Formats: sequence, structure tokens, C-alpha cells
Amino acid sequence: MKTGPAIADILKKEGVEYLFAYPVNHLIEACAAVDIRPIIVRQERIGLHMADAMSRLTKGRKMGVFCMQSGPGSENAYGGVAQAFGESVPLLVIPQGYPRRIAHVPPNFNSTLAMAHVAKHAEPITNGREIVNIMRRAFNMLRNGRGSPVIIELPNDAYAEDAPDPLDYEPVVVTKYGPEAGQVAEAAKVLMAAKRPVIYAGQGVHWAEAYAELKELAELLAIPVCTSLEGKSCFDETHPLALGSGGRAYPKAVRQFLDQSDVILGIGCSFTETNFGISMPKGKTIIHATLDPAHINKDVPAKYGLVGDAKLTLTALIAACKAAGATKRDAGPVAAEIKAVADEWLKEWMPKLTNNEAPLNPYRVLWDLQHTVDMANTIITHDAGSPRDQLSPFWKNTAPHTYIGWGKTTQLGYGLGLAMGAKLACPDKLCINVWGDAAIGFTGMDFETAVRERIPIMSVLLNNFSMAIELHIMKVSTEKYRSTDISGDYAAMARAFGGYGERVTKPEDIIPAIKRGIEQTKKGVPVLLEFITSKEVTISVPK
Repeated sequence: MKTGPAIADILKKEGVEYLFAYPVNHLIEACAAVDIRPIIVRQERIGLHMADAMSRLTKGRKMGVFCMQSGPGSENAYGGVAQAFGESVPLLVIPQGYPRRIAHVPPNFNSTLAMAHVAKHAEPITNGREIVNIMRRAFNMLRNGRGSPVIIELPNDAYAEDAPDPLDYEPVVVTKYGPEAGQVAEAAKVLMAAKRPVIYAGQGVHWAEAYAELKELAELLAIPVCTSLEGKSCFDETHPLALGSGGRAYPKAVRQFLDQSDVILGIGCSFTETNFGISMPKGKTIIHATLDPAHINKDVPAKYGLVGDAKLTLTALIAACKAAGATKRDAGPVAAEIKAVADEWLKEWMPKLTNNEAPLNPYRVLWDLQHTVDMANTIITHDAGSPRDQLSPFWKNTAPHTYIGWGKTTQLGYGLGLAMGAKLACPDKLCINVWGDAAIGFTGMDFETAVRERIPIMSVLLNNFSMAIELHIMKVSTEKYRSTDISGDYAAMARAFGGYGERVTKPEDIIPAIKRGIEQTKKGVPVLLEFITSKEVTISVPK
């Protein structure tokens, strides 16, 4: 057996079903030969975004894998690897490399070196007979600990080298670890004694599938729950104890309850300081429960640290609280307080959410979308900029991982690939990406990938023909040179690619268009709904 087919065989044994790719990488043929379906994209970054969603939605059981050409293909892919690194998502990246004799000779792009600082591990295949050891290391790091990309560079001249035959490879063991019992007991006492505790839940709850445990702890001690943008949908946002999610924009209850808290339990989060996440108030007692010990005290000072899997940690906290005498508390008073704050905030926003003017207000489009789709059977993701800030505070998820949140790095156009990868991972779900006219300019050509690869997503475009959020910082360049103007008939583009495209300009047409789009996806047709909107720049940032 040769090295390339050996890699394909190992991927098959590890449960990989799709290879996201752009030629030339000889691994594409080897994977197709063993019934791993290649998904060929129009640009490398989209393939990585699709692999990213595959890993997220399957919790890494069907690992996202991407391969590409040496040189320009690997250079173009860098942004997608960096995005996954910023979002702590495990995915396997297999760049083709230059022949080993010139791999380190400038100006040849060496993926092992160049991508090492946006990866958990980066290694070239130096010898075909080492392929079992190399791939075992890769999958061990992908499936254990905090998520991050792993780079295995396949030099062009190593592909046809001899590999061990027979190939002695077994799928890697998956391990979990939990916090020390004494530290758990101490943290439990602090939580039980708190007057105004808040739980801040991150995407570690998704990866651990700790949904039931999070709900049980919140209900046991009547603790309000807010989530990071990445953690959004790990807690039912219609639950009486739900505050919503914190991104650059957020519901009023998130800010108010965090600011008025005395104890904050961060579970499955990094507390990373970012412009696109809710800031933590100072002077609070922080219990930081996270998988990666390097995150404790990284950006937010923590009084108590619990290192381990979110499910094991929450299970231990619940047991410790009960052992210390905790019984289920009456959540009525705090739930009533949450409702009062939320109702007041929502009342302030209803004029925009139900706006009946044209051009359409983007908030009205997203409000109607939320009240038309089957929320529990829908997976949605935002894009960078206004779509993120207009969608995330108001979209109330009811089921786990029905929202793909992101934002520690904010590359335009990320949402399209996430929606396509989500549809492949969850074919029975309606998968939606919401983007603006700036984002579609970056990755819009890959709507053709959705058509060609038969991936029936629904793409919701908010088109205001402008870089609206840049208007206030680009006044002179806009007035003199129209530098913030952008345009296009994107519904026509979708139809030209063979998908379903519809442009909507009237408020009364929003819901009928959404319903028509949903029906088209059920027929297997990718949909792009283009809503012509106003230059709305107001976002929810309550004090």
C-alpha cells in the first residue's frame, strides 16, 4: 500500500465521510476510491469553513477534513485555518507540499512552518512507513483536549511512497477529564452562598453535550444563564432563567444581570477579551470552569478554577451542591425579574422588529424569519458585521446547536461555508446563513458549490448597497469617491448558478418569500433570498 491510499484508509476508519477539497491534491482520488465523498469548492477558505461546521455539528465524531494544493492553494487556505484556530474548532488540514528536497527552500510555501502558530500540531510526512504514527498523533490531538486545527503536510514525492502493508491502524481512544473534588466542593459552596449568581456558558458545553447538566444546575440553584456567542443555543433561550447571548450586541438582561452579580460561573468558556463578546464586569467572584488550564486567569482574574470537561464538571458541581444540602430553589422571583427586564428591552425594539417601511428594516426581515421557520429544526449562523449584531440578540434558540456562533476573528463570508457544512452534517435540518452585501462579495461564488454539490441551504442576504457600519468612519472617502458603495443583483446570480433566487422589497412579501424558499430547499434546491434593506446601523448595546 502507498502513502496516499493509506491516509484515505485511516480517514475511513476514523469515521470521515466527506473530504472538502480543491485540486490538485492526490488524496482526493484516494478518498473517492474508498467512498469518502469529495466536496470541491471554489476557494480554499470555504472548504475549511465547511469542514469546521462538520466538526462542530457532529462534535468531532465525523471530523472535518480539508486538503488542497501546495503553494497557492495552501497560501489561500491560511485564513480558514486561522479562523478555526480562533474559534477552537478541531479539523484536519492536509496540504500537499513541495517535494521534500525543496520544501524548505524560499520562496516555497511550507505549510508545516507557516501554519504552526494557528494549529495545535503541524507535522510533515517525512516517511511513508511512519504514516500510522503520524495519523494516530493527529487524530489523538483532534479528539482530545481543547479543539484546534492539526496540519499534516503531504509532500508531493511522499504520496507514492510505501506504507506499512497490512495497515495496522486502530481509531484513537477518546478521553475526558474532570476537576479535583476538593476544588469542586469549594466552588459549590461559593455558588450556593451567592446572592446574585450568573452562569456564563461557552461552546465547551456544546462539545461536551452538557445541555441537561447545565439546565439541572441552573434550576437547582435558580441561577440565570447567559451564553457566549459561541455557546449560543446550549441553553434554551425561552427558559425562564435564560438571559440570552452576549456578543458585540446583546439583550439588556445579559448586561444587567452580569453587572449586578456577585458570583459568575464561567463554564466551557475561555473568557477571551474580544470586541465581539460581552465584557466581564470587574470586582466579581469568578469561578472559571474550562477544559484548557491555560485559559484560567488569561484575560479575567479567577478566584476558583475547575479544569475539565464541561459535562463532568457540571455533574460534579451538582453532586457537590446536593451533598452540601442544596434542594431545588424557587426560581419564581429571579424569573420574574428577568422577564421584566426582557419585556422592557423588547418593547423598545419592537418599532424596528415590526417596521413596515421600504426599504426593509433588516430587523423586520430577521423577526419575520424567526417567526416563520421551525426553530427546533433550523440551524442558523450569522456573518461578520451587521448580520451578526442584528441577528444574535433577538434570535431565541430552543434546541442545542441550532445556532453556530462565532466572532473571535471575523472574516467576512464565513457563514456560507458553515451553513453548507451544517447541511451535510444534519441533512434533515433547514440550514440558513445570514449575510450582508459585503460578505457575499468575499465568498458569494461558492453559492455555485451549493448548487453543484446538491447542498440545499437557504441563504438570507441583507442588501443595503453599502458598507453601512463604515459610513461614520469613512465620511470623506464616501462623499468624494463613494468608497462605501457596493452593489449587485445577487438573486439573479443565484438563478444563473442554477439555484433559486428571489429579490424582496416589500414588507408584506417577506414571509411568503421565506415560505417559498423553504419549499425549494425541501426539493433539494439551494436558495438565496435577497432582501433590499435600509442602512440600519443601530445595534442593541444596553448600559
